[in-house]
Amino acid sequence: MDTSMIVKASIALGGTGLIMGGLLAVASKVFYVEVDARVELIRAVLPGINCGACGLPGCDGAAEAIVAGEASNTACVAGGSDVAKQIGALLGMDVSEVTGVANKALVRCGGGKNEVAHRYIYDGQHDCQMAQQVSGGPLLCPYGCLGLGSCITSCPFVAITLGEDGLPKIDWDKCTSCGACVKACPRGIISLVAEDKEVHVLCRSHNAGKEVRAVCKKGCIACKACEKVCEFDAIHVIDNLAVIDKDKCTDCKKCVEKCPTGCLADLTATRG
Repeated sequence: MDTSMIVKASIALGGTGLIMGGLLAVASKVFYVEVDARVELIRAVLPGINCGACGLPGCDGAAEAIVAGEASNTACVAGGSDVAKQIGALLGMDVSEVTGVANKALVRCGGGKNEVAHRYIYDGQHDCQMAQQVSGGPLLCPYGCLGLGSCITSCPFVAITLGEDGLPKIDWDKCTSCGACVKACPRGIISLVAEDKEVHVLCRSHNAGKEVRAVCKKGCIACKACEKVCEFDAIHVIDNLAVIDKDKCTDCKKCVEKCPTGCLADLTATRG
């Protein structure tokens, strides 16, 4: 074996390694970007689900935006006030006033599979978006819940299940109001509502009462019985649909008792 060849090869490889190492060292100095340590600390307290409810590119983007002053300590909707307080503390803020009523997702449809009429039987992919594209969906009510579970699969917190009536059921203890289900619903019947309100309208139909009666047993028929019984001027029928003024509503529930179709619901049990 020619030992001189081995020595030369070793020197060449060693020299190449030294040169490359030197270049990397120079590059690390030239392209060094200082990272604010608070970004990592804030990132650690965020839920880490990258739900996008804050409007920023994931939790990493949210942490960077908060530290840069481009987003507030309350930016993380899913984290709520607890996360906002932790972030505020990391930023040296007074967090004693970080409060507020949490929002929760609510399916504004009470027309289950036994209450709503169908125009055809959908036999395609189990997906609300897909069903909606087939002649506007299988339901005769254009505002009704399709019940195929797109909201369920979109929820990163496993807070939604499908009830026996074919309607999604949202566990408010698990719901973080991230809004993923709101975006996933092709009919826009899921809303974020204040957690402390008990009475809600579970219908989104603006059709005339006669048309609603023809396709759903639980829809708002714009009879104004709720409007007449309310002592606080908190509910009015607007464009054929009952609308509650949450600032005036006292949750007395007289409208719920008076509603002939049951589209006004008392969600006390849902609140827990």
